[in-house]
Amino acid sequence: MAATMSKRDYYEVLGVAREASDEDLKKAYRRCAMKYHPDRNPGDHAAEASFKECKEAYEVLSDGSKRRMYDQHGHAAFEHGMGGGGGPGAGYADMGDIFGDIFGNIFGGGTGARGPRRGADIGYVMELSLEEAVGGIDRKIEIPTLDECGSCKGSGSSDGKLENCETCHGRGQVRFQRGIFSMQQTCPHCGGRGKTIASPCGDCHGQGRVERTKTLQVKIPAGVDTGDRIRLTGEGEAGPAGAPPGDLYVEVRVRPHEIFERDGDDLHCDVPIRISQAALGDSVRVPTLDGEVELRIPAETQTGKQFRLRDRGVKSVRSRSPGDLYCRVVVETPVNLTTEQRELLEQFEATFVGDGARKHSPRSSTFIDGVKGFWDRMTS
Repeated sequence: MAATMSKRDYYEVLGVAREASDEDLKKAYRRCAMKYHPDRNPGDHAAEASFKECKEAYEVLSDGSKRRMYDQHGHAAFEHGMGGGGGPGAGYADMGDIFGDIFGNIFGGGTGARGPRRGADIGYVMELSLEEAVGGIDRKIEIPTLDECGSCKGSGSSDGKLENCETCHGRGQVRFQRGIFSMQQTCPHCGGRGKTIASPCGDCHGQGRVERTKTLQVKIPAGVDTGDRIRLTGEGEAGPAGAPPGDLYVEVRVRPHEIFERDGDDLHCDVPIRISQAALGDSVRVPTLDGEVELRIPAETQTGKQFRLRDRGVKSVRSRSPGDLYCRVVVETPVNLTTEQRELLEQFEATFVGDGARKHSPRSSTFIDGVKGFWDRMTS
């Protein structure tokens, strides 16, 4: 039996851990595809090979049953005879499609990819303030991209005339012999189109695309959060030789806010109060995304106490109702005291004498009891 060509570990190919989630796999594949896509690396055979390797890895790991088999048996899971009989790939859905797409038409079988590929997708990161993300916004963006050549309408030909490719004779694929195997692959001369340009366009040099900065108006819906993506169909790179364009994906990143911290649909903020307010109770004004509201502070409130204001959070794009606002009280130690204030505090402190002082400090009492227990255990 012929030796099997060694292949890299699929997780290594995508650059993820073995416990990676489906979303991690998708993000990793997207990065690989954007980096090695043939449209971004014309004529680079190493990049094309890396693209196919990433595609193969993702198509196996993104399928639950295939991933389980791969984790258990590695690449051997998909070799001939694996899985209890039934021929190559028995028990594994569409494995022939995966390997056929990667290696082309082995032994002359299959249909093969003909015609130009669609344009590459483009990613764009848009930074928003919390207020913009919560309320939604329309914003203009500028995208450097490959756009359809206006002179030749994307055909690449100055006169619109095309000729049969001399290498593949119009078939879009070439056959070659490797040992006892007869194999087919996309024609390197015409890129699988089967046609060549007789008189290339002077503006795009026969590519059908030109570099251009495109200005777009993007509508960001209310309630988006970091990681959300908006897809603009057909606004990616133009396809070669008049092929359909790719898509534009606008990914949202929300900048940190000076007051609020977002957690899904909920918001959190710290509310500083004075010692006297915490001890005696008071009403304070706290900010929300809709303006200030009154928050009642009960007497004897301790620092870290959290109050919930219902429906004062965020209504995300996936929610029917807004989240809540959680206000965490922080009792501040007074600074820059006047002489009178210092004397009053000294008089106040003098009232805490003897064991009776402990009843006014619940956390301190618990701490002291814990310390005593600790030392008793250490010295026993």
